[in-house]
Amino acid sequence: MWADSHCHTDGDAIGPAREAGVTRIVVVGTDASWSAAAIAVASAHDGVWATVGLHPHDAVKGSATIEPLLVDHGPKVVAVGECGLDYHYDYSPRPVQREAFAAQISLAHEYDLALVIHTREAWDDTWAVLRSEGVPARTVFHCFTGGPDEARLALDLGAMLSFSGIVTFPGAAEVRAAAALCPIDRLLVETDSPFLAPVPYRGKPNSPALVPVVGAAVAAARDCPTAEVERATWVNSEEIFRLGG
Repeated sequence: MWADSHCHTDGDAIGPAREAGVTRIVVVGTDASWSAAAIAVASAHDGVWATVGLHPHDAVKGSATIEPLLVDHGPKVVAVGECGLDYHYDYSPRPVQREAFAAQISLAHEYDLALVIHTREAWDDTWAVLRSEGVPARTVFHCFTGGPDEARLALDLGAMLSFSGIVTFPGAAEVRAAAALCPIDRLLVETDSPFLAPVPYRGKPNSPALVPVVGAAVAAARDCPTAEVERATWVNSEEIFRLGG
């Protein structure tokens, strides 16, 4: 049984995922409308949960736009995010990104939810904001793209590392090295679908059904049986998101 800890998908992908052995799926919000859609998908399907978040690209919309979805949230909402910093595109000004990130860390604390972090070309400021606001007890670095140094810093903060199809890319040796050193009880796998389809599916839309491909690549990087990654990431997803069942 596999768990996709991070995807952006609709209900049509649930059936194929289950046929592939993916029976836990976390659908991730990136603004108020996408978060509401994620909650709707999760509410309509067993074994599916949602997050409420404001992606750094959309930070200019303000964290106040998503908080109503957290007030009196039900058990299907398991995390705040994805949120964080993206200095590659700078679709929102960097100070605004930092403000929105800090606000969502505060929301994770307030509502006792996990925190899902997106960081791209912004490691130093990511560490600074986390240390300033206090790292939530249940924190995930989604689609981890750092190397061993960044992995160790994230692990030292108590976070889990979630690996995507990037781990299959030929040029991602540093990501594979991070996957190899990550303790097995701090490891997650994800698709980030419809993005980042793993090799050999590059150029095609990704889907939660491909999380076993990601898991197999993580296992290869760790030189361990795929079943070990499957079991561990299933248990870890339950613990970090309090999924149960």
